Amino acid sequence: MENFDASLSPYFRALLGPRDTRVKGWFLLDNYIPTFICTAIYLLVVWLGPKYMKTRQPFSCRGILVVYNLGLTLLSLFMFYELVTGVWENNYNYFCQGTRSAGEADMKIIEVLWWYYFSKLIEFMDTFFFILRKNNHQITVLHVYHHATMLNIWWFVMNWVPCGHSYFGATLNSFIHVLMYSYYGLSSIPSMRPYLWWKKYITQGQLLQFVLTIIQTSCGVIWPCTFPLGWLYFQIGYMISLIALFTNFYIQMCDRRFQSKVSQLRCPELRG
Repeated sequence: MENFDASLSPYFRALLGPRDTRVKGWFLLDNYIPTFICTAIYLLVVWLGPKYMKTRQPFSCRGILVVYNLGLTLLSLFMFYELVTGVWENNYNYFCQGTRSAGEADMKIIEVLWWYYFSKLIEFMDTFFFILRKNNHQITVLHVYHHATMLNIWWFVMNWVPCGHSYFGATLNSFIHVLMYSYYGLSSIPSMRPYLWWKKYITQGQLLQFVLTIIQTSCGVIWPCTFPLGWLYFQIGYMISLIALFTNFYIQMCDRRFQSKVSQLRCPELRG
């Protein structure tokens, strides 16, 4: 990693800043290879998994899905709480917060963001459950792109900018994941499905978090601090890509609902 950091041109070092030594020796962070291998295995399973399951019966996975989604709900809630309290205790600046402004107090944020990075590895299981249950229609370009890129992006974030301005997107995303994984977990219990009123707001909340992240990140560009500008520009670009993909998904979802309602009006016998 030292050679990789040293080989960066002065231009890129000015944009990205130096590698943060506070995470040296942390699990999975010293070397990029494990993160890369995990991502390659994930993409291989996405490619081969549906082929393997094509001639096999789908697995129910109901019990393990409840436990898995409940676990991620609690982890997301923990991260959200720790980030909010950490930002409050450290008096973080909303407009632009550098990576070393709070000194040792930054360590609380760094430790929580490591869990956030690690949670992106756990979330690969989302796709694996889709494959086992033969819900291949849910394995979209958006789904695979989001899962595969987040783990890799956050490896670099944790090695270069593991605190400061990096907290905002992770905080919002942790809150959205509380809503999302609680819905997934409870929807695995058929008797609970009529009570899950927040389902229709999840995608809207995801789009809102991307817009808010762009606005907050832009503040760091307009009123710069010691946080490297390159990361802010990258974050804005990545959020734009997610807005485009999630908007397309949202439009398709609304169109399917509309078509379903039209079909029910034309064919009343299909109701129930």
